Amino acid sequence: MNALDTQFHQLHHDDLLILTNVADATGARLVEQLGGKAVATSSAAVAWAHGYPDGNTLPLERLISTVESIARVIQVPLSVDIEAGYSDDLGRVAEVIDAVIAAGAVGINIEDGSGTPELLVRKIEVARQVAEKRNVKLFINARTDVYLKGLVPAEDRVAETLHRAALYQAAGANGLFAAGVTSAYEIEAICKGTTLPVNVLGFACLPSPEELVALGVRRLSAGSGIAEFMYGAMGSLVKSFLASGKLDTHDLKAFTYGEVNGLLK
Repeated sequence: MNALDTQFHQLHHDDLLILTNVADATGARLVEQLGGKAVATSSAAVAWAHGYPDGNTLPLERLISTVESIARVIQVPLSVDIEAGYSDDLGRVAEVIDAVIAAGAVGINIEDGSGTPELLVRKIEVARQVAEKRNVKLFINARTDVYLKGLVPAEDRVAETLHRAALYQAAGANGLFAAGVTSAYEIEAICKGTTLPVNVLGFACLPSPEELVALGVRRLSAGSGIAEFMYGAMGSLVKSFLASGKLDTHDLKAFTYGEVNGLLK
């Protein structure tokens, strides 16, 4: 565990860390086999795989079962997306983080969502305390939803993101996940405005990996994008099989996040 946690921290300083987020152990093993230097879960993909919508609804026992199964089959560092900690009660958040670490995670994503940045500050402080008790150098990737949820006017997004980054870093965060930012100018401004390694989400309109490195980005995540394509492909295959009894693979396309999440509400 100690070797993996140190290794995961170092991966944020060696080169651009590309994380192809997974839902289960088989996906995690595939990522490792194909050369992934670390494995990360997608909270949405894990929730969907268990029949729950994304949005802090997944029961803890389902999450921990998934984390344990992934940790059992890989030898690289594992980071787990715990959404907003599945609670705003700090005692419950501590239980979630402790269980995730015990199951094999050396990193977490934890987000502010529509909550106040001060609430995430307290959750980060709790996460750091729990990790220290476990003697694990936990990589806490603080995700801010300033861009994804449009929390402030467009002209204020960079400043608000950097304001939150400073708060989260002071609380013990190791990385900043500016999920949803795609403009090269804004990405560069965020990277220059914080000493935290910056993580961006792999939208199609994002600059190339080489450009991201030049802009200062240290981590690139697929998020739920792979799972969205998998469900879209499954939908196309099922539709053709029901209609013709044959598997037609020529018309595969991704579902949107909303289409998959909407199936479970």
